[in-house]
Amino acid sequence: MYRRFGKRLFDILCSLLGLIVLSPVLLITSIFVRIKLGTPVIFIQERPGRYGKTFRIGKFRSMTDKRDKHGELLTDKERLTSFGKLLRSTSLDELPELWNILKGDMSFVGPRPLLAQYLPLYNAEQMRRHNVRPGLTGYAQINGRNAISWQEKFAFDCFYVDNLSFLLDCKIFFSTFSLMFSRQGVSSNTSETMEIFTGNDD
Repeated sequence: MYRRFGKRLFDILCSLLGLIVLSPVLLITSIFVRIKLGTPVIFIQERPGRYGKTFRIGKFRSMTDKRDKHGELLTDKERLTSFGKLLRSTSLDELPELWNILKGDMSFVGPRPLLAQYLPLYNAEQMRRHNVRPGLTGYAQINGRNAISWQEKFAFDCFYVDNLSFLLDCKIFFSTFSLMFSRQGVSSNTSETMEIFTGNDD
C-alpha cells in the first residue's frame, strides 16, 4: 500500500508544504547565488528518472562559468567556490528539486538521479535502480554519499529498491539531516564531488 499509494501522497503533501515554508530560504539563496555565481541561478539538466525516462532537474548553481584562454570550461575544482561548496555540503543547492517532487519526477527518498550519459554503461543489476522514482536523498547518501565507490553506491540503490518501505524511508529521511550538519561524504577521495562513472570492469 505504501509503495503504490502512500509514498506518492507523502511526496505531494510534503513537497508542497516545503515549497511554502522554505520560500524565504529559496528566495535568499537565489539572491546570493545571483550575486556570487551569476546567472542562470537555477541549473537545469536532463536526468533519467523512473524506468530511465529523462526529466529536467533543477538545482541552484554551485559553480562559476570560468573558462581558459581557449574558451573551455575549467575543472570543477577551479570553478567550485567556497560559497558553492557551502551550498553543496548543506544540500541547499538541492532545494529546487522540491518542484520536481511535486510534479512527480522525483520522490523525497530514492536513488539519486545521475547523468543520462551513464544509462548505456549500467549492467542489468545496476539498471534496477530506475525501478523507482529517483530521490532527493537515498540509502547510498546516508551510507557514504560521494565518498563510496560506484559499485557500493549501486548496491545500496538496489537494496533500497528491494526493501522500499515506510520505515526505511523514515530512517533515510531523518538520517539525512544529521549528515547535512556533519557535511560528511560531500567529496570523493579524488574529486570535489564524485568521479565520473566510466562503466564496469567486467
